[in-house]
Amino acid sequence: MSTIVLTGGGTAGHIMPHLALKPYLQQHFTNLVYIGSINGMEKNIISSDGGFKYYAVETAKLDRCHLLKNFKIPIKFLKGVKQAKQILKKVNPSIVFSKGGYVSLPVVFAAKSLNIPVVTHESDLTMGLANKLSKTKCSCICTTFKETADNVGKKGVFTGSPIRESSKSKTVISSNKPILLITGGSLGAKAVNTAVFESVTELTKKFYVIHQVGKNNINNSIKAKDYKQIEFADNMQELIKLSDVIISRAGSNTIFELAYYNKPMLLIPLPKGASRGDQVDNAKYFERLGYAKVLLQDNLNKDNLINAVNELFNNKNTYKTTLKNANLPNGTQKIVKILLTYKKDN
Repeated sequence: MSTIVLTGGGTAGHIMPHLALKPYLQQHFTNLVYIGSINGMEKNIISSDGGFKYYAVETAKLDRCHLLKNFKIPIKFLKGVKQAKQILKKVNPSIVFSKGGYVSLPVVFAAKSLNIPVVTHESDLTMGLANKLSKTKCSCICTTFKETADNVGKKGVFTGSPIRESSKSKTVISSNKPILLITGGSLGAKAVNTAVFESVTELTKKFYVIHQVGKNNINNSIKAKDYKQIEFADNMQELIKLSDVIISRAGSNTIFELAYYNKPMLLIPLPKGASRGDQVDNAKYFERLGYAKVLLQDNLNKDNLINAVNELFNNKNTYKTTLKNANLPNGTQKIVKILLTYKKDN
C-alpha cells in the first residue's frame, strides 16, 4: 500500500493542478492525502472533489503591505511543522508533492526532517518565495517555464503545467454570438470587474459574455441580455473550450491552460504593487512570444478594455495559429513519472 501527500493552497493556482494529476496518481498510489490550511479555499475544493483524505495544519502568509502583521509567522510556522510531522508519521507517505504557496511550507520542512522525498512544482517564470525557501528541501523542482528550470540549476526539470483534460462539454449556451469568457482568478479581480461592469452594454453587442467575478462579487444591478455572472466555476474547462476569446489575469496555471486549448487571450496581470510581480512577468513572456495580448491594469478603463477585446477578436486566428504551432505540453504525466522516480519504497 503506497501513499502520496499533496500540498499547496491559498489560491486556485496552487490547488487545481493537483486535480489534474489525480487520475494519474490513482493509478500508482493507493492513498492520496492532502495537507492544507485550516480555513483556506483548498479545504473546500479538495474535499468536494473526493478521492483525497484531507488534513489541516497551521499556516501563515507573508503580508507584503502590512509588515508588522508578520511578527507571528515564526510561531505559526513552527506549530504547522509540528502538526505536519504528526500527520506524515501517521500516513507514512512514499513522497510529498508540493505546488508551492505559503500553505506548503510546513509540510515540506516536516517531510525533509523525516527523510521523506519532496518534489515541488513552480508555476511562474520567477520562483515564488515559498519555493525559494523549500528549494534545499526538495529532490526535484518541476517547472512550467523552460527558462525557470534552467535558472534553478541541477534540480530543475521542465515539465510544463499540469492541465486537466476536459470531457465533452455539458454546458449549453443559446446564443449565436461569439463567447467572451472573463475570469479574474479564484478570488476575483476588483479592477477587472469594475471595467467589465462599465463595458457590459458595449461588449454584449458583439459577444455573449460569461463573467467569473469571484466570491461575493455578483453585481445584481446589471440586467443585460447575453451577460452571465458566476462567482466560481467548477466547470472552467468546459467554459474555456466553449469560448472564442478570453480575458484573464495572468496566473501561470490559467494562462497555460488557455494556451493548451489554443484560446486567444487578453491578459490583465495583477500589478506588482499588489504582488511580487510574477503575473506581469508571465504576461510579458506570453506577449513576447505572440501567445497573448496584454493590457496593464494601470491602463485599464472602459474604452481601453473594449478596444483591446475587439482587437483580440479581430486577430483571433493569428493567435490560435501561433498557439497551435507552439505545441505547449501538458505536464501531468511527466510530473507523475518524476514522482515515481523519487518516491521511496515503504
